[in-house]
Amino acid sequence: MIRELVYSGKVRDVFDAGDGLLLMVASDRISAYDYVFDKPVPDKGRVLTAMTAYWGGELSEIAPTHLVSTDPADFPVAERDRAGLAGRAMLVRRAEMLPIECIVRGYLAGSAWREYAERQTMHGEPFPAGLVEADRLPEPVFTPSTKAATGHDENITFGAAETLVGAELAGRVREVCLAAYSAAARAALARGVIVADTKFELGMVGGILTICDEIVTPDSSRLWDAGTWVAGRTPPSFDKQPMRDWAAATGWDMASPPPSMPDEVVASTRARYVDAYERITGLRLADWWGGGGRT
Repeated sequence: MIRELVYSGKVRDVFDAGDGLLLMVASDRISAYDYVFDKPVPDKGRVLTAMTAYWGGELSEIAPTHLVSTDPADFPVAERDRAGLAGRAMLVRRAEMLPIECIVRGYLAGSAWREYAERQTMHGEPFPAGLVEADRLPEPVFTPSTKAATGHDENITFGAAETLVGAELAGRVREVCLAAYSAAARAALARGVIVADTKFELGMVGGILTICDEIVTPDSSRLWDAGTWVAGRTPPSFDKQPMRDWAAATGWDMASPPPSMPDEVVASTRARYVDAYERITGLRLADWWGGGGRT
């Protein structure tokens, strides 16, 4: 049976499952601008878990993941609790996590675009001139950041990552992340979705470099509709964009508790998450654990 709560974040709760295992539960909570909003987004946790399991299988030849099972029957919980965990929980191996965020960028967006526009660098490294917002990069780039205990992560150079984890391991991490991103980006693009960038979490399990936590989900990636992408402006993402747009339009100061989300914003945000899963995987969310097609 699960022993104790190890970690509770804005979205995820992690429990000690004994025998070197953890039970990771993705909630339907949704956050932005460092605040958790008052209403959950139905099925968000199931989407994050289902996509992670899908990509873990697709990328297994590149690196192992820490996933053991998503079958509720395998969870060390009372029978009465399994239905509430179905589809949103993963039994995983406990890993010794690396102290860096492993970001791969294929397109110029977000903080990387802002830095490039100001200084023509990316994570402190000089970068070719002439690129515009949302441009496709000549080739994917590994751009690490720190893991901040509080506040925001800080973008760092690859050299700084080498200092944190050692040159040999940093090189292996970069190799795995670039290969995983490239494979995922090709597969998603074949289904009409651009993976503009994504963040991997890597750790050591039994001395083996392992992909952990989320894998190419709407919360860990910028996912764009390939049909709407044009260089020069960042298109809407398959994520919490409807909620972000609404929050910005309310006049909320983003320094105090946010206003209550209208039901239509909740519904449109849910639709973006579900659409991302179904378009990329070619599967129905209803057929994932906890849906109408599976128990």
